[in-house]
Amino acid sequence: MNIVVLVKQVPDSSMDRNLRSDDNTVDRGSASNVINEMDEYAIEEALRIRETHGGEVTVLTMGPAQATESIRKALQLGADKAVHVLDDALAGSCAVTTSRVLAAALGQLNPDLVLCGAESTDGRVQVMPHMLAERLGVAALTGARKLTIDGATLTVERQTEEGYEVVTAVTPAVVSVWDTINEVRLASFKGIMAAKKKPVQTLALADLGVPAGEVGAAGATTEVLSHHRRPPRSVGQRITDDGAGGIKLVEFLATEKFV
Repeated sequence: MNIVVLVKQVPDSSMDRNLRSDDNTVDRGSASNVINEMDEYAIEEALRIRETHGGEVTVLTMGPAQATESIRKALQLGADKAVHVLDDALAGSCAVTTSRVLAAALGQLNPDLVLCGAESTDGRVQVMPHMLAERLGVAALTGARKLTIDGATLTVERQTEEGYEVVTAVTPAVVSVWDTINEVRLASFKGIMAAKKKPVQTLALADLGVPAGEVGAAGATTEVLSHHRRPPRSVGQRITDDGAGGIKLVEFLATEKFV
């Protein structure tokens, strides 16, 4: 099975994150950048599928030159090769134009299965799997907590707030996963050394047939007009129980619309 895993490099969510003052985009230069957490589970699932059913795992990312750090980590975990869409004109791309570029790259890779995280920790819009499936004309199985493969048939337990739904489709398809689907392995010393020899192909917009003027900030369908830092947490309200503490607590909860 030809599997492609989408990997995005994002600012570490455990560290302080900032937006640039000039264009209100994420300041990746000052951040500690890592593989998007949900994408690590997609990589792990791809490796497990390859171990069971055979095939090849390709990592696909779109990002600046520094994104090669995340590509190398994915290769160290066990992916066979990688494709890096790298072009200065991509800076400032929105979800819509990003999906166009990734779909063009996927069209060249011709995968049986596209795996990705259910969301990214920087954008958290959860739309990329749906957009890619629409552009590619294939099924979208999103929010998977379990994936089973029988020949060309995919069966997914789709995680919901109430439990899960069982959804099936045939390949090719796009599947997004949550962190409940597996446990991510650690890179071994052998994997780290082997990653140095694995191929990484770089593609520019011209290679994909996508005009530079239709992506990036110039082609974005959305724009952040302004941003402000989160205000410091205010001092909480203390209730002294003088015999009416329970009443005061209920009144407070009612004011906050908890009851």
